Amino acid sequence: MSTGDIQLLATALASVLILVALIVSRIRLHPLLALLVVAVGVGLVTGMPGDHLVKAVTNGAGKTLGVVGLVVALGAMLGKILADSGITESIANFILARASGRTLPWAMALVAFVIGIPMFFEVGLVVLLPLIFSVARKLEEEGRLRGSAYAYVGVPVIAALAAMHGMVPPHPGPLTAIATLKTSVGPTLIYGFVAALPAIVLAGPIYAAFIAPRLKVRPDDTLIAQFSSAQPRQSVPASSPSIALGLVAALLPALLMLLHAVSELVFEKTSPVMHVTAFLGNPVIAMLIGVVFAACALVYGRRGDAEHLRESLSASLKPICNVLLIIAGGGAFQQVLTDARVGDAIVSLSHQFTLSPLVLGWIISMLLSVSTGSATVGIVGAAGLLVPLAASDPSLNVPLLALSIGCGSLFFNYANHAGFWLVKESFGMTMGEATKTISVVQSIVAVVGLIMVLLLNLLPPLA
Repeated sequence: MSTGDIQLLATALASVLILVALIVSRIRLHPLLALLVVAVGVGLVTGMPGDHLVKAVTNGAGKTLGVVGLVVALGAMLGKILADSGITESIANFILARASGRTLPWAMALVAFVIGIPMFFEVGLVVLLPLIFSVARKLEEEGRLRGSAYAYVGVPVIAALAAMHGMVPPHPGPLTAIATLKTSVGPTLIYGFVAALPAIVLAGPIYAAFIAPRLKVRPDDTLIAQFSSAQPRQSVPASSPSIALGLVAALLPALLMLLHAVSELVFEKTSPVMHVTAFLGNPVIAMLIGVVFAACALVYGRRGDAEHLRESLSASLKPICNVLLIIAGGGAFQQVLTDARVGDAIVSLSHQFTLSPLVLGWIISMLLSVSTGSATVGIVGAAGLLVPLAASDPSLNVPLLALSIGCGSLFFNYANHAGFWLVKESFGMTMGEATKTISVVQSIVAVVGLIMVLLLNLLPPLA
């Protein structure tokens, strides 16, 4: 490793430590300000030209808002319609009536597992927040749980969504690794499902039972009221719609994304069907269709008050403004680290060790993801580095290598990841509480995923 690589690694490590100190120390700097200050500091220390630094900050924030921001905003609107119409209340009652306190996390993990097949982590979490808050609020009111009901219900959802996001095609990470390594979707998909199940169990229901009694996590009252309204508002009729119609409205974005996922496995990329499903299955378009359908089916079609609906949707955006700006700050920090070429330094570090390709792919992807704040950067970097090895070693199980790289990208999602801030701010967590939940949960998923990769490698490879 060169002196420059060592300096970049030291700068990346110091930047994360300073970021945490600014937020949790007596300074108590707002996370958005802390992220921007540290991002600018990293750029200056690494010698990035001023115009390049400004461009990195604005592009990083804008790109993250473009990918996540619209989806979060549309998800808040959809959640508001579902809450005001009594749908989330009905679904929460349905789940609570059929699941005891001990089986509730398993039920939530199963729901998230299904939703997480076609959805990005952030999108799936936004879609499921109304259900999480409704179930947790009822559990909290019943007083039968010690600790945080929101962590007890939310951790299994986080675990399932993270595992599906990093391990199972057609998520962009696994698909990128598959394309780069020139392997097949089918075997990687099967391996991904097999590896995801034990990871979800350990990081979800089991870890939730352990950590929830030790936390006092509770979201802001305005968010709880928005996503788990117990009484229908004036924008909708007094009678609640059928739970079947409500489920269609709630799951429509997921179904559109799943349709796209299935099409990718069945049709050629040039097929007209692929063009249509790719458009409808885009997270922004799918969420937009979901909001419009919910408004028409649950309000306009039932002669609800259109003016109150508009006011309700406007009100739904106010509680998430803080979340969106902090996510944008995380995107700026991530982009500066990427443009400073911290990833290249991580790759140089990986060359110092001689390991199994499966373990090496996991480590490189993990280090790149942790240092740059982007799982995609981790996957692209690790897959690109190991392409020659995958092509030259006929004994290497390449689908498992793609899965290993995807698992590594999940490890220790922290302060330079947009998903970390989405979870932290949505659930009203401190930095420590967010670390004990999303960071630890994703680390468990990543480690269990690697263990499953190594165990599956002992079996004959899939055709």
